[in-house]
Amino acid sequence: MTGNRVLVVDDEPGLAHALAITLRASGWDVATAADGASAITSAASRAPDVVLLDLGLPDMSGLDVITAIRGWSRVPIVVLSARQHGEDKVDALDAGADDYVTKPFAMNELLARLRAAVRRSSVPDDASEAVVVAGSLTVDLARARVLRDGVEVRLTPTEWSMLEVLVRNRGRLVGRRQLLQEVWGPGYSDETHYLRVYSAQLRRKLEADPAHPRHILTQPGLGYTFEV
Repeated sequence: MTGNRVLVVDDEPGLAHALAITLRASGWDVATAADGASAITSAASRAPDVVLLDLGLPDMSGLDVITAIRGWSRVPIVVLSARQHGEDKVDALDAGADDYVTKPFAMNELLARLRAAVRRSSVPDDASEAVVVAGSLTVDLARARVLRDGVEVRLTPTEWSMLEVLVRNRGRLVGRRQLLQEVWGPGYSDETHYLRVYSAQLRRKLEADPAHPRHILTQPGLGYTFEV
C-alpha cells in the first residue's frame, strides 16, 4: 500500500473510473478531474504526490494544464495519451511533464511509472504552495493574479512573468541572466535594462514604498530576490 495521492485527469468517464478502481486497490488515494480547469483547482487544493494527465481535454490543452501547474509546483506529471507522435511527446516533456505513457497501456507498467515518478520527486513542502502571502500581497500562482490589501492589481503579461519567476524562487537569488532568459527568452540575456524598467514598474504597483521595497529586492550586480 503506497498511501500516495494521485490526481487522475481524463475526460473519458469509463477509463477514469477504471483507473480510480485499480489505483485504489493498489493503495493510492485517488482524486479525479474531467477537464483542465478542475484539474488545476484540484492540484492546487489537494497537493497530490503525482498527476496522471490526459492531453485531450474538453476545455483546454493538457499542455496548458502542465504549464499552469508548473507555475507553482514541481509535482511529478505523467502524461497519458493516445497521441503517439514524437512531437507530442517532446511538447509535453518540454512543457514540464516527467513521463509519457501512450494508450493502450499495461496497468502494471503504468503503476510502476507512477511509483518511479514519486520516488524521483524530492520537492520541499514550501515549494509547492499555490498561494504565497507576503505582507499585504497575495500572489496566486495557480490563477496568475496578485492582490494588494485584498484588491487585485492589474499586471501586464511581462510584469506577471517576472513576478512569477521571482515568487517561485522566493528567498533565493535569481540571477540577471536567468531572469532575462525565463521571462524574455534566450536572445535577451544581455538586456539588463529590461530588468530595471520592469522591477521599477512592479514596485510601483506592489510595494507600499517603492523607493524602499520590502519584497522585490535588487542584489546589485547579481540579480533579484523576492522576500515574503
